[in-house]
Amino acid sequence: MKSSKSFSRAAHCRTSASTVASSLLTVETSGPGFVDLTREIASFVKETGATEGVVTLFVRHTSASLTVKENADPSVLDDLTTALDRLAPEHAGWTHDTEGPDDMPAHVKSLLTTTSLQVPILEGKLALGTWQAIYLIEHRLRPHRREIVLQFIGASGSN
Repeated sequence: MKSSKSFSRAAHCRTSASTVASSLLTVETSGPGFVDLTREIASFVKETGATEGVVTLFVRHTSASLTVKENADPSVLDDLTTALDRLAPEHAGWTHDTEGPDDMPAHVKSLLTTTSLQVPILEGKLALGTWQAIYLIEHRLRPHRREIVLQFIGASGSN
């Protein structure tokens, strides 16, 4: 079986990674759902003077997570919330319920998604697709203060 494939690749960019910049982003959530972080991350990248490299994000919690998903149609996020709720329902007989019935499902949802992301920086900008955004996902029922470690590694205009 033979399939036709078409590939193209831009010329590579070679640079020296001589800049490391870090920051702590604090987000006050209002309960379960997606919080768009894209503007905050883009602002951090701009402040570092980044030209080429990578920005990493790490959420310092076990009941929240990070993702890159579509930002054009809000129903996508609604459907993803429904899917996560179906995969880790609140009343499924969990034994860990010290912080309430939403605690263990929040841990499972975090396990199914991720607590860290890496996004390339090309020509000083996040290399996201047209309809992509960076989100914090709050998995707990009540509001929380979440901390996300941001770190840029790469070349900057101030090198």
